[in-house]
Amino acid sequence: MSGKLIYLMGPSGSGKDSLIDAARPYLAQRGCEVIRRVITRSPEAVGEDALSVSPEAFEALKQEGAFALHWQANGLEYGIPAQLDEWLGAGRHVLVNGSRGYLKRARERYPDVLPILLRVDTPVLYKRLMARGRETQEEILARLERNHAFLESTHSLRGERVHLLDNSTSLSSAVQKLLAIIDEGVAAST
Repeated sequence: MSGKLIYLMGPSGSGKDSLIDAARPYLAQRGCEVIRRVITRSPEAVGEDALSVSPEAFEALKQEGAFALHWQANGLEYGIPAQLDEWLGAGRHVLVNGSRGYLKRARERYPDVLPILLRVDTPVLYKRLMARGRETQEEILARLERNHAFLESTHSLRGERVHLLDNSTSLSSAVQKLLAIIDEGVAAST
């Protein structure tokens, strides 16, 4: 039996990293791994627990076939290690911090993927982006504009078997919603 790929997406600042970290012990109880992404971001950058590499090192890894999935977004390269396929093949479920723009290709490679789209209200997103201090005011405003467009476009995803998860309230509430979606999605495929 193959494991289930759980593909979590959402705009930057929507709380994906906080949600993943808070859900980690509950995911482990469900036999679900969280795979660490490889990103061409400076190791000093705050945020998710990712392996930071130079663009040259990323390209070399890509050429070596080190990634099961990879994409570019926000001026950075993202890679999901090929270990994903090993874990899925061994029957383990794997949560990936994915990209909305790459969902179609991920679905082509993993037709049984469980896509979860994290959304957050714009005022909440603004506070989170300000608190993390990674972007300039102009970058934050651009992200807020993209989030507004994103919220408008989520209605079109309903027919694409994408689960919407609102992360505008408490983290514990979002964790419970995430686990419920995963439990239902895994049960549906067995």
